[in-house]
Amino acid sequence: MDRNGDSPGHWATIAALNGSERPDGLTARVLRMLGEAAAEHGVHLDVIPLREYEITPCGPCGDCNIRPVPCGMPDDTASLVDRLIRADGVLYAAPVHGFGLSSVMQTFIERAGVGHLRFERPLANKVAGVVVTGRRYSHDRVYGQLVDNVLLNRMILAGSGFPAFVHDQFAPEEDREGLAAARGLIDRMIDMLRVLLLPHGGREDTARLLASLPRNERAALLTPAAA
Repeated sequence: MDRNGDSPGHWATIAALNGSERPDGLTARVLRMLGEAAAEHGVHLDVIPLREYEITPCGPCGDCNIRPVPCGMPDDTASLVDRLIRADGVLYAAPVHGFGLSSVMQTFIERAGVGHLRFERPLANKVAGVVVTGRRYSHDRVYGQLVDNVLLNRMILAGSGFPAFVHDQFAPEEDREGLAAARGLIDRMIDMLRVLLLPHGGREDTARLLASLPRNERAALLTPAAA
């Protein structure tokens, strides 16, 4: 895989925005797990650690409100947007910071949305998903903002049952329900990519392609005795 996210030998690519300022925090660890899960399906998860790139905050110019061309500010935003456009799906992964969205993800969403994506909505009809990590509180606030961004850009939001909230109040590996929801989300995104990208014939074949997830999203949490 190169720095542009290209990886040969896969039938689809999901660009995963890591909105954490920490190089090996909970968000990065969850994305590693999801990358392994995606590889089981022959799909490449192109993880984009936003903290490693120059993303200049929106300034006071206001030019994007009056001109119909992308922002010309010389930083990495345009190249990152291009990686999202070239991918088949987009996964937003961000931690809860200060009861809200992390600053690096907020900055990217503002710059990408106002300066690049709103002119032609180039992410329209891509499969999208949202994962939120954090200690205890406010996962739902961050989730709501990211879902609004997915819908604003006319992407197809994949639902897998419970929202993919992963908590690290104790040890993150102990949040079996959160990790199962995150794994279910990536599986569901890949199900949708199969339907959209791979040839198939009719309703019965479509139903077969969508059969990888259990009907009950709690099935992965059941012990043999409970099952």
